[in-house]
Amino acid sequence: MMNDINIVLYEPEIPQNTGNIARTCAAVGASLHLIEPLGFKVDDAKLKRAGLDYWHFLDITYYKNLDDFFARNPDAVENCRCFTTKAPRAYTETDYPKRVFLMFGKETAGLPEDFLRERLDKCVRIPMRPGLRSLNLSNSVAVAVYEVLRQRGFEGLREDSDVLTLE
Repeated sequence: MMNDINIVLYEPEIPQNTGNIARTCAAVGASLHLIEPLGFKVDDAKLKRAGLDYWHFLDITYYKNLDDFFARNPDAVENCRCFTTKAPRAYTETDYPKRVFLMFGKETAGLPEDFLRERLDKCVRIPMRPGLRSLNLSNSVAVAVYEVLRQRGFEGLREDSDVLTLE
């Protein structure tokens, strides 16, 4: 499946984070791309529990490494946005291409610095207070994907809901 919004996790380490991200991807119709090595087995109970019963709604692809990912997704070279605490601009200060690849690094180290330096014009950060390292990975993905959706007017998402009334 070729989705317009693609979440790319480079060497994720914590199964609960990946499970939460999988659930977010299912809820918004984004594809999930996992670049190995993974810090868990894909049948990990914690991964499955965090994703709840949303797995059958998920478009997920696995890659051996970054080279494999870019070989199979050549448009990602131009259409990626790399999320890092080291970026020169905020995630709200960029436009997201129609088919976008939101890239996130592993929980303990982020994306490789040489990789980021080669794509500095594609790097963005989520602002936060000085002295703190970063947000949780699954929270960062949610912030990023909802900014893309906001810029697109939440196109394709449910507009009606179970709204409470005062009656």
